[in-house]
Amino acid sequence: MIRFAFLLFSLIVLVSTPAAAQERPGETTTLNIPRVSTPPTLEDYLHGVPRPDEAAVTTFVQREPGDGVPASQPTEAYVSYDDLHLYVIFIARDRQPDQVRASLTRREGFSNNDHVGVMLDTFRDRRRAYLFISNPLGVQLDGVATDGQMGDDYSFDTVWESRGRLTPFGYVVWIAIPFKSLRFSTDPEQQWGIAFVRSIVRNNETSYWPYVTRRVSGTVHQIGTATGLRNISPGRNFQFIPYTAFTRARFLEEDTPAFVRDTDGRAGVDGKFVLEDAFTVDLTLNPDFSQVESDEPQVTINQRFEVFFPEKRPFFIENASYFDTPIDLFFSRRIADPQVGARLTGRVGDWTVAALGMDDRSRGERLPIGDPAHDDRAGIGVVRIQRDLPRQSSVGVFATTTGFAGSGNQVVAVDGRYKLSDTWVLTGQAALSDSNERDGVSRSGQAYSLNLDRTGRNWGAFIEYEDISPDFRAPLGFVPRVDMRRLFPFIRYTWFPEKHGIVSIRPELNGNAIWGYDGTLQDWEVNSELQFELKGQTEIEAGYSETMERFAGIDFRKGAASFRFETGILKWLEVSTGFDRGQEINFFPSAGLQPFLANAAEADLSLTVKPTERLVLDGRYLFTRLSARDALGSLPSGASIVDNHIWRTRGAYQFTRNLSLRVIVDYSEVLPEVSAIDLDEEKRFTADVLASYLLNPWTAIYVGYTDGYGNVEIDPVFRDRLRPTESAFHSTGRQVFVKLSYLLRF
Repeated sequence: MIRFAFLLFSLIVLVSTPAAAQERPGETTTLNIPRVSTPPTLEDYLHGVPRPDEAAVTTFVQREPGDGVPASQPTEAYVSYDDLHLYVIFIARDRQPDQVRASLTRREGFSNNDHVGVMLDTFRDRRRAYLFISNPLGVQLDGVATDGQMGDDYSFDTVWESRGRLTPFGYVVWIAIPFKSLRFSTDPEQQWGIAFVRSIVRNNETSYWPYVTRRVSGTVHQIGTATGLRNISPGRNFQFIPYTAFTRARFLEEDTPAFVRDTDGRAGVDGKFVLEDAFTVDLTLNPDFSQVESDEPQVTINQRFEVFFPEKRPFFIENASYFDTPIDLFFSRRIADPQVGARLTGRVGDWTVAALGMDDRSRGERLPIGDPAHDDRAGIGVVRIQRDLPRQSSVGVFATTTGFAGSGNQVVAVDGRYKLSDTWVLTGQAALSDSNERDGVSRSGQAYSLNLDRTGRNWGAFIEYEDISPDFRAPLGFVPRVDMRRLFPFIRYTWFPEKHGIVSIRPELNGNAIWGYDGTLQDWEVNSELQFELKGQTEIEAGYSETMERFAGIDFRKGAASFRFETGILKWLEVSTGFDRGQEINFFPSAGLQPFLANAAEADLSLTVKPTERLVLDGRYLFTRLSARDALGSLPSGASIVDNHIWRTRGAYQFTRNLSLRVIVDYSEVLPEVSAIDLDEEKRFTADVLASYLLNPWTAIYVGYTDGYGNVEIDPVFRDRLRPTESAFHSTGRQVFVKLSYLLRF
């Protein structure tokens, strides 16, 4: 408790100390945006000659690969607004127009495509900005960029318009962003942060206006200032999204065992209300938590800790970044089956606020029918408040609570970010938890995180410390390991040779050491890696690591070598492959055996083929093997302990911008040597077909069919049990579903 109070006090003092303001690359760059009486159209610009009505931006500068070098291809952006929309038109000229990369895909589905976009910091807080990105055919990608968070958040969705067309001189993209889709202050005259970006993937090139450099940490605080926006407002902004879903399924009930038919209809509604142009209230009744897209395949066998699967459900992915903290204390997939919920997100002045309240029926549904709490539901609350401070610094508090059938858990945390200089940033978090279980056991614990990061074009480094006590519990978060004190240093240096097709060369060195609360060294690791980035979206990586991992009271010493290659040098083909070879612990040995060290090999191969502008074919293969280092009973040295094969083939055809069809075929098998590892043989085959008609992220029709098979069947002699088979093609279930949702906007 003393350590927690000391760290809390230190963080508050640290982030509350203002630093001297310094000028950033884009701070003195101003763009005055004119109001127009006639909106621009795509056709106005198809011949490469702009209208005189818009403000023009033409001086794009590279961030990659040549930081500060003029863009390799001429790019122009033309900007204007009227009462309802902000308009941005890009003329992306190219001396080799046949090399422009463009695919007609579902919304947010393009990869390895050229693209253009605009960043809008509507509160001018120099911390976060909307992203509106389009490929050359007008396919949309939107998100939020936040300085201080890892990567951009593309879970954000809103309604906007875009059109694009290839031309003899390159391509033209037209973007119209409704003010109704943005949040900003009520001031009669607005000043926003603004930037424009173009990516030319065959050159590994990203260019900005104004100049945005990697020589300083963060992007949003470097962008320019938009003026001239007067008397604009999103106006009344209410949204209702009713949905209905129908499912008919036939599946194998393993407990009975028997095939069961089930027909289910479900309906609900989400409501969205914007208050004072800055806060959004989301209400939901029987929310749509169906997951249309399946999770990407991952290796889950012989894993000591829980494997992370990203959230895909619509209600949770919007504004998910509002709840992000250094320690992952809120992982929305923990909420499985809610009936009602509410969420508040937004900002006013220097304050950002997010809150979530929801129930979860799944906790009671998982209990046996005779349990008194079988029909109970969990109550869930999450609150996040953050205060912005000078120089992209901040301080925040975070809290979660959940209760179910007399049990409960509360977590409270404070976190801070302090920007020491243009390249050095200090972040930290301290958390306390208090838990009461149904069996009467109570636990209290604490967790700390501290990270000092140096980001620059050439040198990069960080050192991170995590401290999580044995009794710390965050059931709404993703904290797969407790009882540890972890130190994680990292350093890298990047050269930019600018010759022989080499874009950059980057060696990296990092380490990891974990101690238990009893002082015992649990793990240590040293990793080295050498990366080459080549033109044509090509990367080569080679690495080697030495590791010690303590498990079941035994210290296991391991080594591993890795190699990875990926390229998108061809317009129609992307290839990625990797291989790791070393040693790994058998965490689940058969009865009578202690955990032991085995030889380990992992390989993966991914191919993406684009035969036409509308058709994409993907294939991915994952392979994992554990094999005996020495003779083990009747198992000879080198024999397989377990093989795991995972195949996924995916085909997608885009008929129009709105209508698409995709097919996924998955096959996986686990082939264990049962005398050495406690796993069952498992083979699964699944075919999944989905037709989608998507007008916007919330107005859509989905029709899907899934057919599943496995290596089990009802025993023909003993009908009360299942028996394993060699064949993977025994039906285990099939399902057809229809889902409709519609956005009503007022």
